[in-house]
Formats: sequence, C-alpha cells, structure tokens
Amino acid sequence: MELPFRRLRPEGELPSAQHPGDAGLDLRAAEGVTVKPGERAMVPTGVAVAIPDGHAALVLPRSGLASKRGLTLANAPGLIDAGYRGEVICAVVNLDPHEPVEIAPGDRIAQLVIVAVPELSPAFVDELPDSTRGTGGFGSTGTA
Repeated sequence: MELPFRRLRPEGELPSAQHPGDAGLDLRAAEGVTVKPGERAMVPTGVAVAIPDGHAALVLPRSGLASKRGLTLANAPGLIDAGYRGEVICAVVNLDPHEPVEIAPGDRIAQLVIVAVPELSPAFVDELPDSTRGTGGFGSTGTA
C-alpha cells in the first residue's frame, strides 16, 4: 500500500524505514533546533501525509535518542488522524538534566507508525462484561 507524503518545504525528506520489515518510518527534522535541558520544542518535518481512512499514525520516540541523549516526545505517542493534512510536527522534550540536544536539519527525530483503527460507536451500558483483570488498576499486576 502506498502512503502519500507531500513535501511542504525543500528540507522535508521522505520518511523511511531503516531496515526491511521495520514498523516505524523515521521522521527527520526540517530545521535546526537546540533543546536545552528540561525544555520542549516543536520540530517541523517539512512533510504532510495522507493517512488512509480506517487508519491513524502514531508518532513515537526513537529509542536511541531517548536512552542516549534524553530526547523524547512530550506527547508520546502523538496521534495523527486520517483527516489531518497539515505538516507533521514533533513536540520534543529534553529530559537530560545537564546537556542540550542539538538537532540539525535531516536528523532522525521520531518514528511514524501506521495502525488500523476499527470503526466504533461509543455507548453507555448498565454493566460491562466481566474480564480476568476486572477493575485492577495502577500497580495491580505487581511491583516489577
């Protein structure tokens, strides 16, 4: 299935997978940004995408950037609905307490994953069906 992208500025690069079979398409920065410790920044990618009906796109952090440099996404995962046609912009945050993160044009900053979304009709009911987990919430499955 083809996933159509539109270049919105000359620096916009077509997202791509690094290896055959990878679920994520790497999104690249269209402009340079310095993200100081504890700060957030909006990083444009220079591209827009037409997500097929019945699907959505999740914008996810790149694990290497998060673990090595502390750069992640402020709204991870970000969600792009099928009807959105504007520029893909990544809301990054630098969690490193001491070092700024320099982002240069062309740097891989996030991943785009396309997922199928079933059509649902929310409805109130008097009772929910039972499940094995039940109402167990935060920490209910153990501490480790």
